[in-house]
Amino acid sequence: MATLSDVAARVGVSKATVSRALSRPDLVAPATVARVREAADELNFAVNRAASGLVTGRTGVIAIVVPDLDNHFFTPIVVGAQRRAATRQRQLTIAANPLQTHEDVRDLERLARQVDGLILAAPLGPDDHVRQICRTRPVVLVDREVAGVRSVSADAANGFGNLARHLLDGGHRTLVYLGGPAGSWQDAQRTRAIAERTTGRAELVVLGPMPPTFAAGAAAADDVLAAGASAVIPYASQIGLGLVFALRARGVLPDDLVVTTESVISTAIGDTRTPTIDVDGSELGTAAMDLLIEELDAAGETPVRTMRLPMQVTLPLD
Repeated sequence: MATLSDVAARVGVSKATVSRALSRPDLVAPATVARVREAADELNFAVNRAASGLVTGRTGVIAIVVPDLDNHFFTPIVVGAQRRAATRQRQLTIAANPLQTHEDVRDLERLARQVDGLILAAPLGPDDHVRQICRTRPVVLVDREVAGVRSVSADAANGFGNLARHLLDGGHRTLVYLGGPAGSWQDAQRTRAIAERTTGRAELVVLGPMPPTFAAGAAAADDVLAAGASAVIPYASQIGLGLVFALRARGVLPDDLVVTTESVISTAIGDTRTPTIDVDGSELGTAAMDLLIEELDAAGETPVRTMRLPMQVTLPLD
C-alpha cells in the first residue's frame, strides 16, 4: 500500500507538502496540488482520515442531513454535494433526520461531533433546533433560511411569482395553489409570491397544507374541481401528478385546466403547452458544499452568507 512518503518521492516534494496539498490545497500552489493528486491516483494512495484527524482535529468528513429518504427532491442535492466534496478531498456521509423533536436534535448533535460540518435540509424543524445544531459544528442550510445561519436556497418567490404572472397574462382568472407541508419555509415563500401576483387580478384558492406526495395530490381532486379553477400550481410536482392522475381516472379532467409541472415530466410526455418550473438540486448541493468548505477552511470568522439561486421557469411555445 502506498504511503505519504511514496507520493512525496514521486513528486519530489516533502511529506508536509503532500499532506497540505491533499488536506488544505488552498495553501499550496495549484500546479503542485495537481502533481500530488496525479501521483496519489497513480499510486492508489488514500488519505488516512483517522490519522489526519488526530493531528489536525479534522475528520475530512462532512454530513448531509435530509428529513427522509423518500422525497426525490433531495437526491440531486446529495449528488451535487458529493461531487463537489470529492473534488475538495472530503468524504460525504448521508443521514436522515427531520430535526422536529428533541430526540432528533440529540441524535444530530451526536452525529455532528463526528464530522467537520453539516449541510442541513430541515424544512420543518423549528428555528431553535437549527440554531442548537449550529452551536455544535459549522452548518449550511439548504432550501431554507434562518436568521444568522449560512444558507443556499431556491429563489421560490421570484420563480413561483413569475409562473403565476404568466398564467394571469394568459387570461386565467381563478388559480389554485396546492400548498406544501405545514410550517415549511419554502411553502410560505411560494404562497406569498403567488398571492402578491394575483391580488387585484384574479381569485386565488389555496388548498393545504399537504405533504409533497402523489397521494396528497390525488386526494385534492374534488376540492380543485369545486374551486372552478383554470390553472393549478402545485407546491411539488408529485402533488401535481397525483391530481392529474385522479382527475383523468374519473374522466373529468377539463382540456383547459393547466397543472404546472417540472420540465423533465413535460419533456417525457411531449407536452409543450404546460408551463414548467425547476429547481436545480445539483446546483444547490454544490453551492452548499462550497459555502461550508469556505467556512471550514477560513483562518478566522467569515460573514454569514445567504444565497438564493434562480428557479427556471419555462413557458409554453406559442
